[in-house]
Amino acid sequence: MKFRIVSAACLLVVMSAIFMAPRVSQADDVSAWEALRNGDAILMMRHALAPGTGDPANFELGDCSTQRNLNETGHEQAQAWKPFLAEHGITEARVFSSQWCRCMDTARGMSMGPVEPMPSLNSFFRDRSRASEQTRQTITNVNALGGGAPVILVSHQVNTTALTGIFPSSNEGVILALPLSDSPEILARVSP
Repeated sequence: MKFRIVSAACLLVVMSAIFMAPRVSQADDVSAWEALRNGDAILMMRHALAPGTGDPANFELGDCSTQRNLNETGHEQAQAWKPFLAEHGITEARVFSSQWCRCMDTARGMSMGPVEPMPSLNSFFRDRSRASEQTRQTITNVNALGGGAPVILVSHQVNTTALTGIFPSSNEGVILALPLSDSPEILARVSP
């Protein structure tokens, strides 16, 4: 009897997770990559591996020595994007990044083009009250971009989760259909 109750409880948890999962399009990866190449989607990603959580108490935006930073593995992960993207027909991109050092270092390490800071991509891990405002600003910023090379956003777990409902791993990206909205269409989850 006890086994049945535990089994039923486990099934309920699994079913809840399935129905509460973010909406992922039925588009295959080929279609997602095509949309990214054609400017019909963007790639939003979490920075590469920077061990730890949050930032030290003495965090200063302009001083990398006060922040969590990429380790050697993180630098290697960032560099792996260039050949991975090239395999999918993307050799250059418009890259926008959080101003945090681990994001800027990830974006630069990808070697996909100049990196432009986008403050709405900055982490709100310490101040969750900024989540809605920054997410709306990111949506506005992205939707205001004109045509051109594919767009890559390098940000943090909290920012990606606030927009997509997905909790990305370090160095994981999400291809999102344009235009962005409060409930964007997720075309694919990707990482090199």
